[in-house]
Amino acid sequence: EVQLVESGGGLVQAGGSLRLSCAVSGFTFDQYNVGWFRQAPGKEREGVSCIASSDGSTYYANSVKARFIISRDNAKNTVYLQMNILRPEDTAVYYCAAGPGRFWDYSGSYYYWGQGTQVTVSS
Repeated sequence: EVQLVESGGGLVQAGGSLRLSCAVSGFTFDQYNVGWFRQAPGKEREGVSCIASSDGSTYYANSVKARFIISRDNAKNTVYLQMNILRPEDTAVYYCAAGPGRFWDYSGSYYYWGQGTQVTVSS
């Protein structure tokens, strides 16, 4: 059974950092892309980052590029999202997801979703 469990969210001041973790089970990283999405109140779900199953290539939304880093630890079956220089507009529920789709920032490309973890960035 495929499962994804996010952790690491919390409250942080602007300029601070958090590292989110997505523990995966039921598949291997060569089977599915793993992406991070976020959704803030009143806003559309937004693709944040993705690491590709094919070769580990990484992708980022322009809004987080140069601040966030996605990585994976194959031995631990965990994908991370290191978030640096956080801004209040980064406040959202962050979800990790897995799927085979070719469009990394499209939610329909992902079959499986975690429960989400809240990230709140204060001014």
